[in-house]
Amino acid sequence: MSEREPGGNAGGPARILDSARRIALTALDRWDLAVREVEPIKIRENAVFRLDCTGGKRAVLRVHREGYHSDAELRSEFAWMRTLAESGVPVPQVIPSCHGNEFEVIAATSAPGSHQVDVLEWIDGHPLGSVESSLVGDVSTIAERYRMIGRTMALMHNQSEHWRLPAEFVRHAWNAPALVGERPFWGRFWDLGALTPGERDLLRRTRARLQRDLAGYPTSPQRYGLIHADLVPENILVTPSGLRVIDFDDAGFGWHWFDIATSLYFITAENYYPQALQALLTGYEERRPVPGDVDDHLPVFMAARATTYLGWVHTRSGTETANALTPYLIERACDVCSVYLAHRGH
Repeated sequence: MSEREPGGNAGGPARILDSARRIALTALDRWDLAVREVEPIKIRENAVFRLDCTGGKRAVLRVHREGYHSDAELRSEFAWMRTLAESGVPVPQVIPSCHGNEFEVIAATSAPGSHQVDVLEWIDGHPLGSVESSLVGDVSTIAERYRMIGRTMALMHNQSEHWRLPAEFVRHAWNAPALVGERPFWGRFWDLGALTPGERDLLRRTRARLQRDLAGYPTSPQRYGLIHADLVPENILVTPSGLRVIDFDDAGFGWHWFDIATSLYFITAENYYPQALQALLTGYEERRPVPGDVDDHLPVFMAARATTYLGWVHTRSGTETANALTPYLIERACDVCSVYLAHRGH
């Protein structure tokens, strides 16, 4: 998930889609692609389109939200993806423009400003699942997929730990100030208008406890580094050759436990959660040690992850996505935060 709709919150979904499509069509002049059709895939985060090209080939075009990432931050995202691919982590490849650029900057069509646009290879597969629905398959199938997720995540953390960052590398952080400071990266979750007084009090107490807990967490390379930060089921594609990781838009510097919590957050109420959790940890341990005791650390980062989603819908108040997801996200977050505070004896 990410902070803003493409082009901001002005206008409804149809207007946002129309604006993003016009930007996409303008941008295509910068790529040597014989495109027949431009079809929207999703508009919830960036505006993402499927490009159907002659000869049956396909690609993915993204119109980025204005101002979410600087050009330097986007170049850094691609630098990490390139290095991950070289390390054996299956990620999409960027298709450069005619000018050899990984992305182009295109003027907005309906308001002042501009948008970064990039094109990536198409991956034949289907998402492991989505925020709105349960995973498909029996328990053993789901567990095996989470073992592969854990293994892939560990490979990414290994690469991050040992990679010497380029001098110009810039990405945001998922550290304590970004999670529970005065201006969290995704928004002041405790100010969400849909909260009841009791829910707001619960979240304020959670924030205070998280501030104390996170202040003591180490930021050594064995515990903290570049993370995907959005390894949820819809960002993991199931293909004939295995799982592929997509959507690095939220990747930044954070605790490895935050990555683990994110992958599990939306399935904790499912009957297969215990098996998925154990499978993820088993897969992770195939490539690197799990960073500490799960019963001690996971509740902390589940609560931290819960608050970010409320900040996300708070900053998108009034959009179709926020209206649809807010009740569920509030209920989910309050359940998780209550467990966390009880675990901490608070």
